[in-house]
Amino acid sequence: MRVPAGPWVVTRTLPPVAQVTADPLIGRLVDGRYEIVARVARGGMATVYRAHDTRLNREIALKVMHPHLAEGEQAASFRQRFEREARSAAGLQHHGVVAVYDQGTDGDMRYLTMEYVPGTNLRQLIRDGDLTLRRSFAILDVVLSALAAAHAKGIVHRDIKPENVLLEEGTGRPKVADFGLARAISEVSNTTTGTILGTVAYLAPETIATGHVDTRADVYAVGILAFELFTGRLPHEGEGPIQVAFAHVNTDVPPVSAFAGHLGRPLDVLVRALTARDPDRRPHDAAVALDALRSTFRQIPNEVLDIPAKVAPPPSSAAVKAARTAVVERPPAGQWAVPQQTPQPPPPPPARQPRRGGKILLGVALVAVLFSAWWYTEHGPGAYAVVPDGVVGVAVAQAEEALTEAGLTSSNVEQHDSDVPEGEVISVVPDEGRRSQRDEPVRLVVSLGPEVAEVPAGLVGMTEEQARAALGDVGLVDVEVSREYSADVPRDQVIWASVRDGGTVPTDETVRLTVSDGPPPVTVPELTGLSAGEAEDALVAQGFDVVREDTFDKKAEAGTVIRTKPGGGKGAEPGSTVTIVVSMGAQGTVPDVVGLSVEDAQALLDEAGYTSVVRGFGELFDEGVKETEPVAGEKLKKGEEVTLWTW
Repeated sequence: MRVPAGPWVVTRTLPPVAQVTADPLIGRLVDGRYEIVARVARGGMATVYRAHDTRLNREIALKVMHPHLAEGEQAASFRQRFEREARSAAGLQHHGVVAVYDQGTDGDMRYLTMEYVPGTNLRQLIRDGDLTLRRSFAILDVVLSALAAAHAKGIVHRDIKPENVLLEEGTGRPKVADFGLARAISEVSNTTTGTILGTVAYLAPETIATGHVDTRADVYAVGILAFELFTGRLPHEGEGPIQVAFAHVNTDVPPVSAFAGHLGRPLDVLVRALTARDPDRRPHDAAVALDALRSTFRQIPNEVLDIPAKVAPPPSSAAVKAARTAVVERPPAGQWAVPQQTPQPPPPPPARQPRRGGKILLGVALVAVLFSAWWYTEHGPGAYAVVPDGVVGVAVAQAEEALTEAGLTSSNVEQHDSDVPEGEVISVVPDEGRRSQRDEPVRLVVSLGPEVAEVPAGLVGMTEEQARAALGDVGLVDVEVSREYSADVPRDQVIWASVRDGGTVPTDETVRLTVSDGPPPVTVPELTGLSAGEAEDALVAQGFDVVREDTFDKKAEAGTVIRTKPGGGKGAEPGSTVTIVVSMGAQGTVPDVVGLSVEDAQALLDEAGYTSVVRGFGELFDEGVKETEPVAGEKLKKGEEVTLWTW
């Protein structure tokens, strides 16, 4: 593969730098609104500051283009690239993209305002070396999802690398930043300028060789990023950027399992697909790559997902240079491809006499190979297969066919299910996407359709208790009861049922019963103040039985109704008993007249409101009162009679 002669430019992103107090922009109020607080990082095209938006009272990132880039022959190109970042990122609304708020100029300063993401970047996380596969997949998922949103809008990022993946402080949520090299797909086909923009360690082979850039170049960069996350190192190193670029064009990315023993074939296949040197063999865009990533994730056992990535040794000086800005002369045409040489046949090996030791070694090697094959198929990865997707919710024959194609067998268990049609798979154990030993059958739970029961006869007319028992006997236990008055159906008998006698219904169906509360209540008339006789007649006319209860009452006239039980205006069941409470008048006390003459005793009782009658013969002999009935002190209604005994 060849490229036009000319200078070759490689951009870099330097690590964050400490705040430099001599920076003249610290403390400056940009555009009368953005107060610069501290310097965060300095790159090849711009410096990023933390600033305070005084108008909206929020913290932002302020990206200021280097002043010297606004001068010279390429000034217009750099200005356009800087403004293009704002247009590219501002058009993306995605949780995994650093938001760009605004762009502007202040004097000779060109700036962008962006979302400030406190925390670190992915480069630091890789250096720490404690990334697990699970965390790596989560980060790659967000990166590819963000790129898929960009690709859907026709935007290629062109500079995916760990420095451009920010990790939010506290949550660790990744966000893709720095769309400074992003271009519309329609604008980035083949460059004829003789320069290539990007970071050499992540550039796609076709970009290096021809300048061609499309969505597949972003996919390649994510593949290199995945290799770095999984192994803690870059796949290609050299003495300088040219050597690294040469390796990208002419050498396949090695399998990740060669650097981290716990990583298996699924990860090798994924990285190989993302980093294929032929762009036609890569996923077409980030959305397709995202599907491949998620499919691979489902094939990896949980115990492997939580193993930390291997910590790589410190990078060589050459590897560090590969990630920095460099201006180099493009090598003469023809030097991108590996020289083709006519292979010379190897010299024949010298004749040797067979040795007994060689045969022994050959036998040992054969035993080792056979043992390895046995271990691989009985206990190693070959003993397992992944339960395929699309097994649940399909006909059992279709599910069994899918399992057979995956090298698995099945054992079927049937159960009733009201939601899944008969003959379809309800669930699978292990779940779809999980590993299963090939010599153990996968359990398919197959639907028998809803379980049904025959409705017992004669529900209407049963008591509520009888109906519940009859329904429970056939498996219908979900019963709802409502009650209503009925003049025709006795209390507690079923008036209506939601199911028909002899019909069949699913056992989980709710059966609704309406039960009689008896005849509707009759209103007790208001009888207060009527005589006892009048009140009794009125109640009997309404069909009530009547009971009388007498009580003293100093306000109600004796013989009149004080109240009823139930009270007037209340409802009572027809034929039930109503009690009338009748006044006995004011309550009095029998005076003490014992020892008085009959004449004086009668006068005193008359004054107290009582009548008297004399008994005995003592009056004939002018004897006084010997005792009274009731005795003195007892309560007695006024007007009642007191007996005077004279003996």
